[in-house]
Amino acid sequence: MNKLNYGCKDLVVVISGGTSGIGLATAAKLAGDGARVYILGRSLARGEAAVRQLAEKTGQQVVFVPCDITSAGSCKEAVIKISEYEKSLLQKQQARIDILINSAGIYAEQRLENMTEQDYGTVMDTNVKGTLLLTQACLPLMYEGGSIVNIASDAGVNGNYGCPVYCASKGAVVALTRALALDLAPAIRVNCICPADVDTPLLARQLVDANGGYTLADMAAAYPLGRIGRAEEIAHAICGVAAPANSFMTGSIITVDGGITAG
Repeated sequence: MNKLNYGCKDLVVVISGGTSGIGLATAAKLAGDGARVYILGRSLARGEAAVRQLAEKTGQQVVFVPCDITSAGSCKEAVIKISEYEKSLLQKQQARIDILINSAGIYAEQRLENMTEQDYGTVMDTNVKGTLLLTQACLPLMYEGGSIVNIASDAGVNGNYGCPVYCASKGAVVALTRALALDLAPAIRVNCICPADVDTPLLARQLVDANGGYTLADMAAAYPLGRIGRAEEIAHAICGVAAPANSFMTGSIITVDGGITAG
């Protein structure tokens, strides 16, 4: 198959949660497209491993920037580092960010009866506050035009069993996307991709936590397409929505879910 061209050559891309799963797959596609990609995460070891993996796969240099998206200070520091790197690279006084992909997130399967206040805070801080804080930190470098893609979930559109706080957090990301699409127009487009189950390290941990309560085959059987998704498939949708060719799309909520929300 020929390599897809998203038209993102020389664009500056920031991806939270870029060291694994959907974020890493998106980084690979955009780096391969010629974008200058910065991946954010909390683990230096995972960041360095991701940079090596991306270099081997794409032949491009991707930069890892440590960042805890639940901290406003950490988000601001990360954006300052990106800005300084860009200015030194281009010998310019002003840096920019063209695309922001809010991919960092966590999943928690827990009935409301068993939820603690700390459980609530952990999920909401990462999935909602983290998306807000990183977007806020990046905005000063995007006001001349840009594209933001938030990653929510099919559970934020239709709900799901046994994970009410997670559903609430991803529903908040959907609502946030629509609100920001209005507030930031016409300069910045804001859209949201809602994947269903995807074969990532996050899903692997979910299956371990399920402790045999259900299997990968059980999950796949729920989908009209008969399988769960691949990270590369979600990444393709993200890149297509973020790309300059989609310049009339904003405020859109796109499910990429094997048909599970169609019924």
